Amino acid sequence: MMHRAIIAFHTDEELHWVAELACGHNQHVRHNPPWVNRPWVLTVAGRDQFIGHLLACKCDRGEPRDNPY
Repeated sequence: MMHRAIIAFHTDEELHWVAELACGHNQHVRHNPPWVNRPWVLTVAGRDQFIGHLLACKCDRGEPRDNPY
C-alpha cells in the first residue's frame, strides 16, 4: 500500500474532516470513538501537527485524483 503526505485539511458537506494528500487524493480522518479515535482532528493545532504525516493512499488502485492540480 502506498503512503502519501498530508498537505491540508478541509471539511466535506457533512462537516467531517478530510485530509488532502500530496498525490491529489483525499481521505476522511474522522474522530468517531470508540471505533476511530482521532481527537487531534478537532482542533487547528492538532491538524497542523499532522501536516506532513503519511497516510495510506488509494494511488496503488489507480483511482483518479480527487484534487486535480
